[in-house]
Amino acid sequence: MTEPARRLRADRPSPAPSPDRGPVEAIRASFVTEESVYGVILVSGMIVVAGGHGDSSWSVFWTVTITVVVFWAAHVYAGTVAHHGMDEHRMVGLGEAFRISLRRSLGLLVSALIPSFILLLGATRAVPDQLAIWSALWAGVVVLAVLGFIAFRRRGASLLRQVMGSIATAGFGIAMILLKAFVH
Repeated sequence: MTEPARRLRADRPSPAPSPDRGPVEAIRASFVTEESVYGVILVSGMIVVAGGHGDSSWSVFWTVTITVVVFWAAHVYAGTVAHHGMDEHRMVGLGEAFRISLRRSLGLLVSALIPSFILLLGATRAVPDQLAIWSALWAGVVVLAVLGFIAFRRRGASLLRQVMGSIATAGFGIAMILLKAFVH
């Protein structure tokens, strides 16, 4: 692909995953989205707030889980409302709008899985509470770095820009860790 074509392609939103692409491509297209990045930052923020009050990892886990589910449901609803009606000179029905929003919002849920699993390790006493909370925050940094790297790679950026994009995206997780350090 030529550089001008690559740049033009980068300006367009990622196409929705289609059933004929395969499960790996469908997951990648659903997971590497702004919703995923937002989800990781949301989870990290919830860990900072809930963990900043000295709560146990069990309490933090439930706070994160309930908050993510509520934000996800609100995001699906808002996306459904936004996509319903006229779109690119055609009518989008309510069912199709819901499916688009559901697929698009999947990253918000999936992005919470790794930090939540780590919090569960603390809740089950497999690891100490504070280790679970801090590890979940650092896992968020790693997930953000991977999301940033894949997003820049998908758009055909050079390796340097992929790494810089990864670092910039991970910076939001680092900001949450700094916030946790100052709150605690």
